[in-house]
Amino acid sequence: MNIFLVYGGKSAEHDVSILSAYSILKEIYYNYYTVTPVYISREGKWLKGAEITDPSQINSSQDLILDEIGEDIHFSDIPKENTIVFPVLHGPNGEDGTVQGLLEVLEIPYVGAGVLASATGMDKIISKVLFKEAGLPIVPYYQVKGTDWNANQELVINEAESILSYPMFVKPSNMGSSVGISEAKNREELVDAVVKAFEYDRRVLIEQGVQAREIEVAVLGNEDINTSVPGELVKKQQFYDYESKYISNEVVPQIPAKLSEEITKTLREYAARAFMAIDGNGLTRVDFFLTADEEIYINEVNTFPGFTNYSMYPRLWEKTGLAYGDLIEEMIQLGLRRFKARQNQSLKDR
Repeated sequence: MNIFLVYGGKSAEHDVSILSAYSILKEIYYNYYTVTPVYISREGKWLKGAEITDPSQINSSQDLILDEIGEDIHFSDIPKENTIVFPVLHGPNGEDGTVQGLLEVLEIPYVGAGVLASATGMDKIISKVLFKEAGLPIVPYYQVKGTDWNANQELVINEAESILSYPMFVKPSNMGSSVGISEAKNREELVDAVVKAFEYDRRVLIEQGVQAREIEVAVLGNEDINTSVPGELVKKQQFYDYESKYISNEVVPQIPAKLSEEITKTLREYAARAFMAIDGNGLTRVDFFLTADEEIYINEVNTFPGFTNYSMYPRLWEKTGLAYGDLIEEMIQLGLRRFKARQNQSLKDR
């Protein structure tokens, strides 16, 4: 079978996507697959690289940047027979259901969440609505539309301050990997944070800051939902940004997290419920806050979390008993099973 590994993209998470793709390429079982790398440039150009039949063909993540050496490829050029697409895309135009919708139209199997789960999981505001409907605890929040911000910034800030207290966290509604996220400890910082977040999205989430541990649980499956042991992001300070997460490596994972049996059980149950709330399939990482009083709040979900050497998702499964290569293989099989099930349903509908 041929895997078309799609990575890069136009989002701010372009570099993380390349790192994830490199890590995945090193772990695919090449006795079963040939891999065709498909690089999406920052400008949105699709470029195909030489087929990979052995991980030794790729020496570093830089080898995956195909701006100068790749061949043009149109998505309609991807063959349907004996093929699965592996979208290693983070953020908008990749993790948000757009590429997934394209592959659904082309009737090509792919790895990961479907259109609905991708779109709702990517949108922090919509996902909070779904979590609340599912009975999952969320922290208080306030959403800001670009039109409202441009019309009256002072009114927006006053309303946010009437609902929430400092510190607050400000996030683009559709972004991941801590891109565009800021902590605001006063009004001036709040204004700056909102302005920064609007650089990445037209809708912004302002969230109540809580003193809490950050716990993550990995989910894997379609109808059969499996959850990993919880892991904790141990950091020197309460808030960490993109640089501390991916460049300076100031965040240290503790897996499994030091938690009571009861809290562990609740976290894994909540992770499965969150997965169902967004109609999840394939994979998802569910992020939680855990306060000193052992109050649990669901923070967000990532329907295609990072797969770099520093990423939590594959590490969580490794500590649960599923090796990286086996995890990749299971994700591929889940994608194929989901595609077959949808085909069977389509035949019944006819």
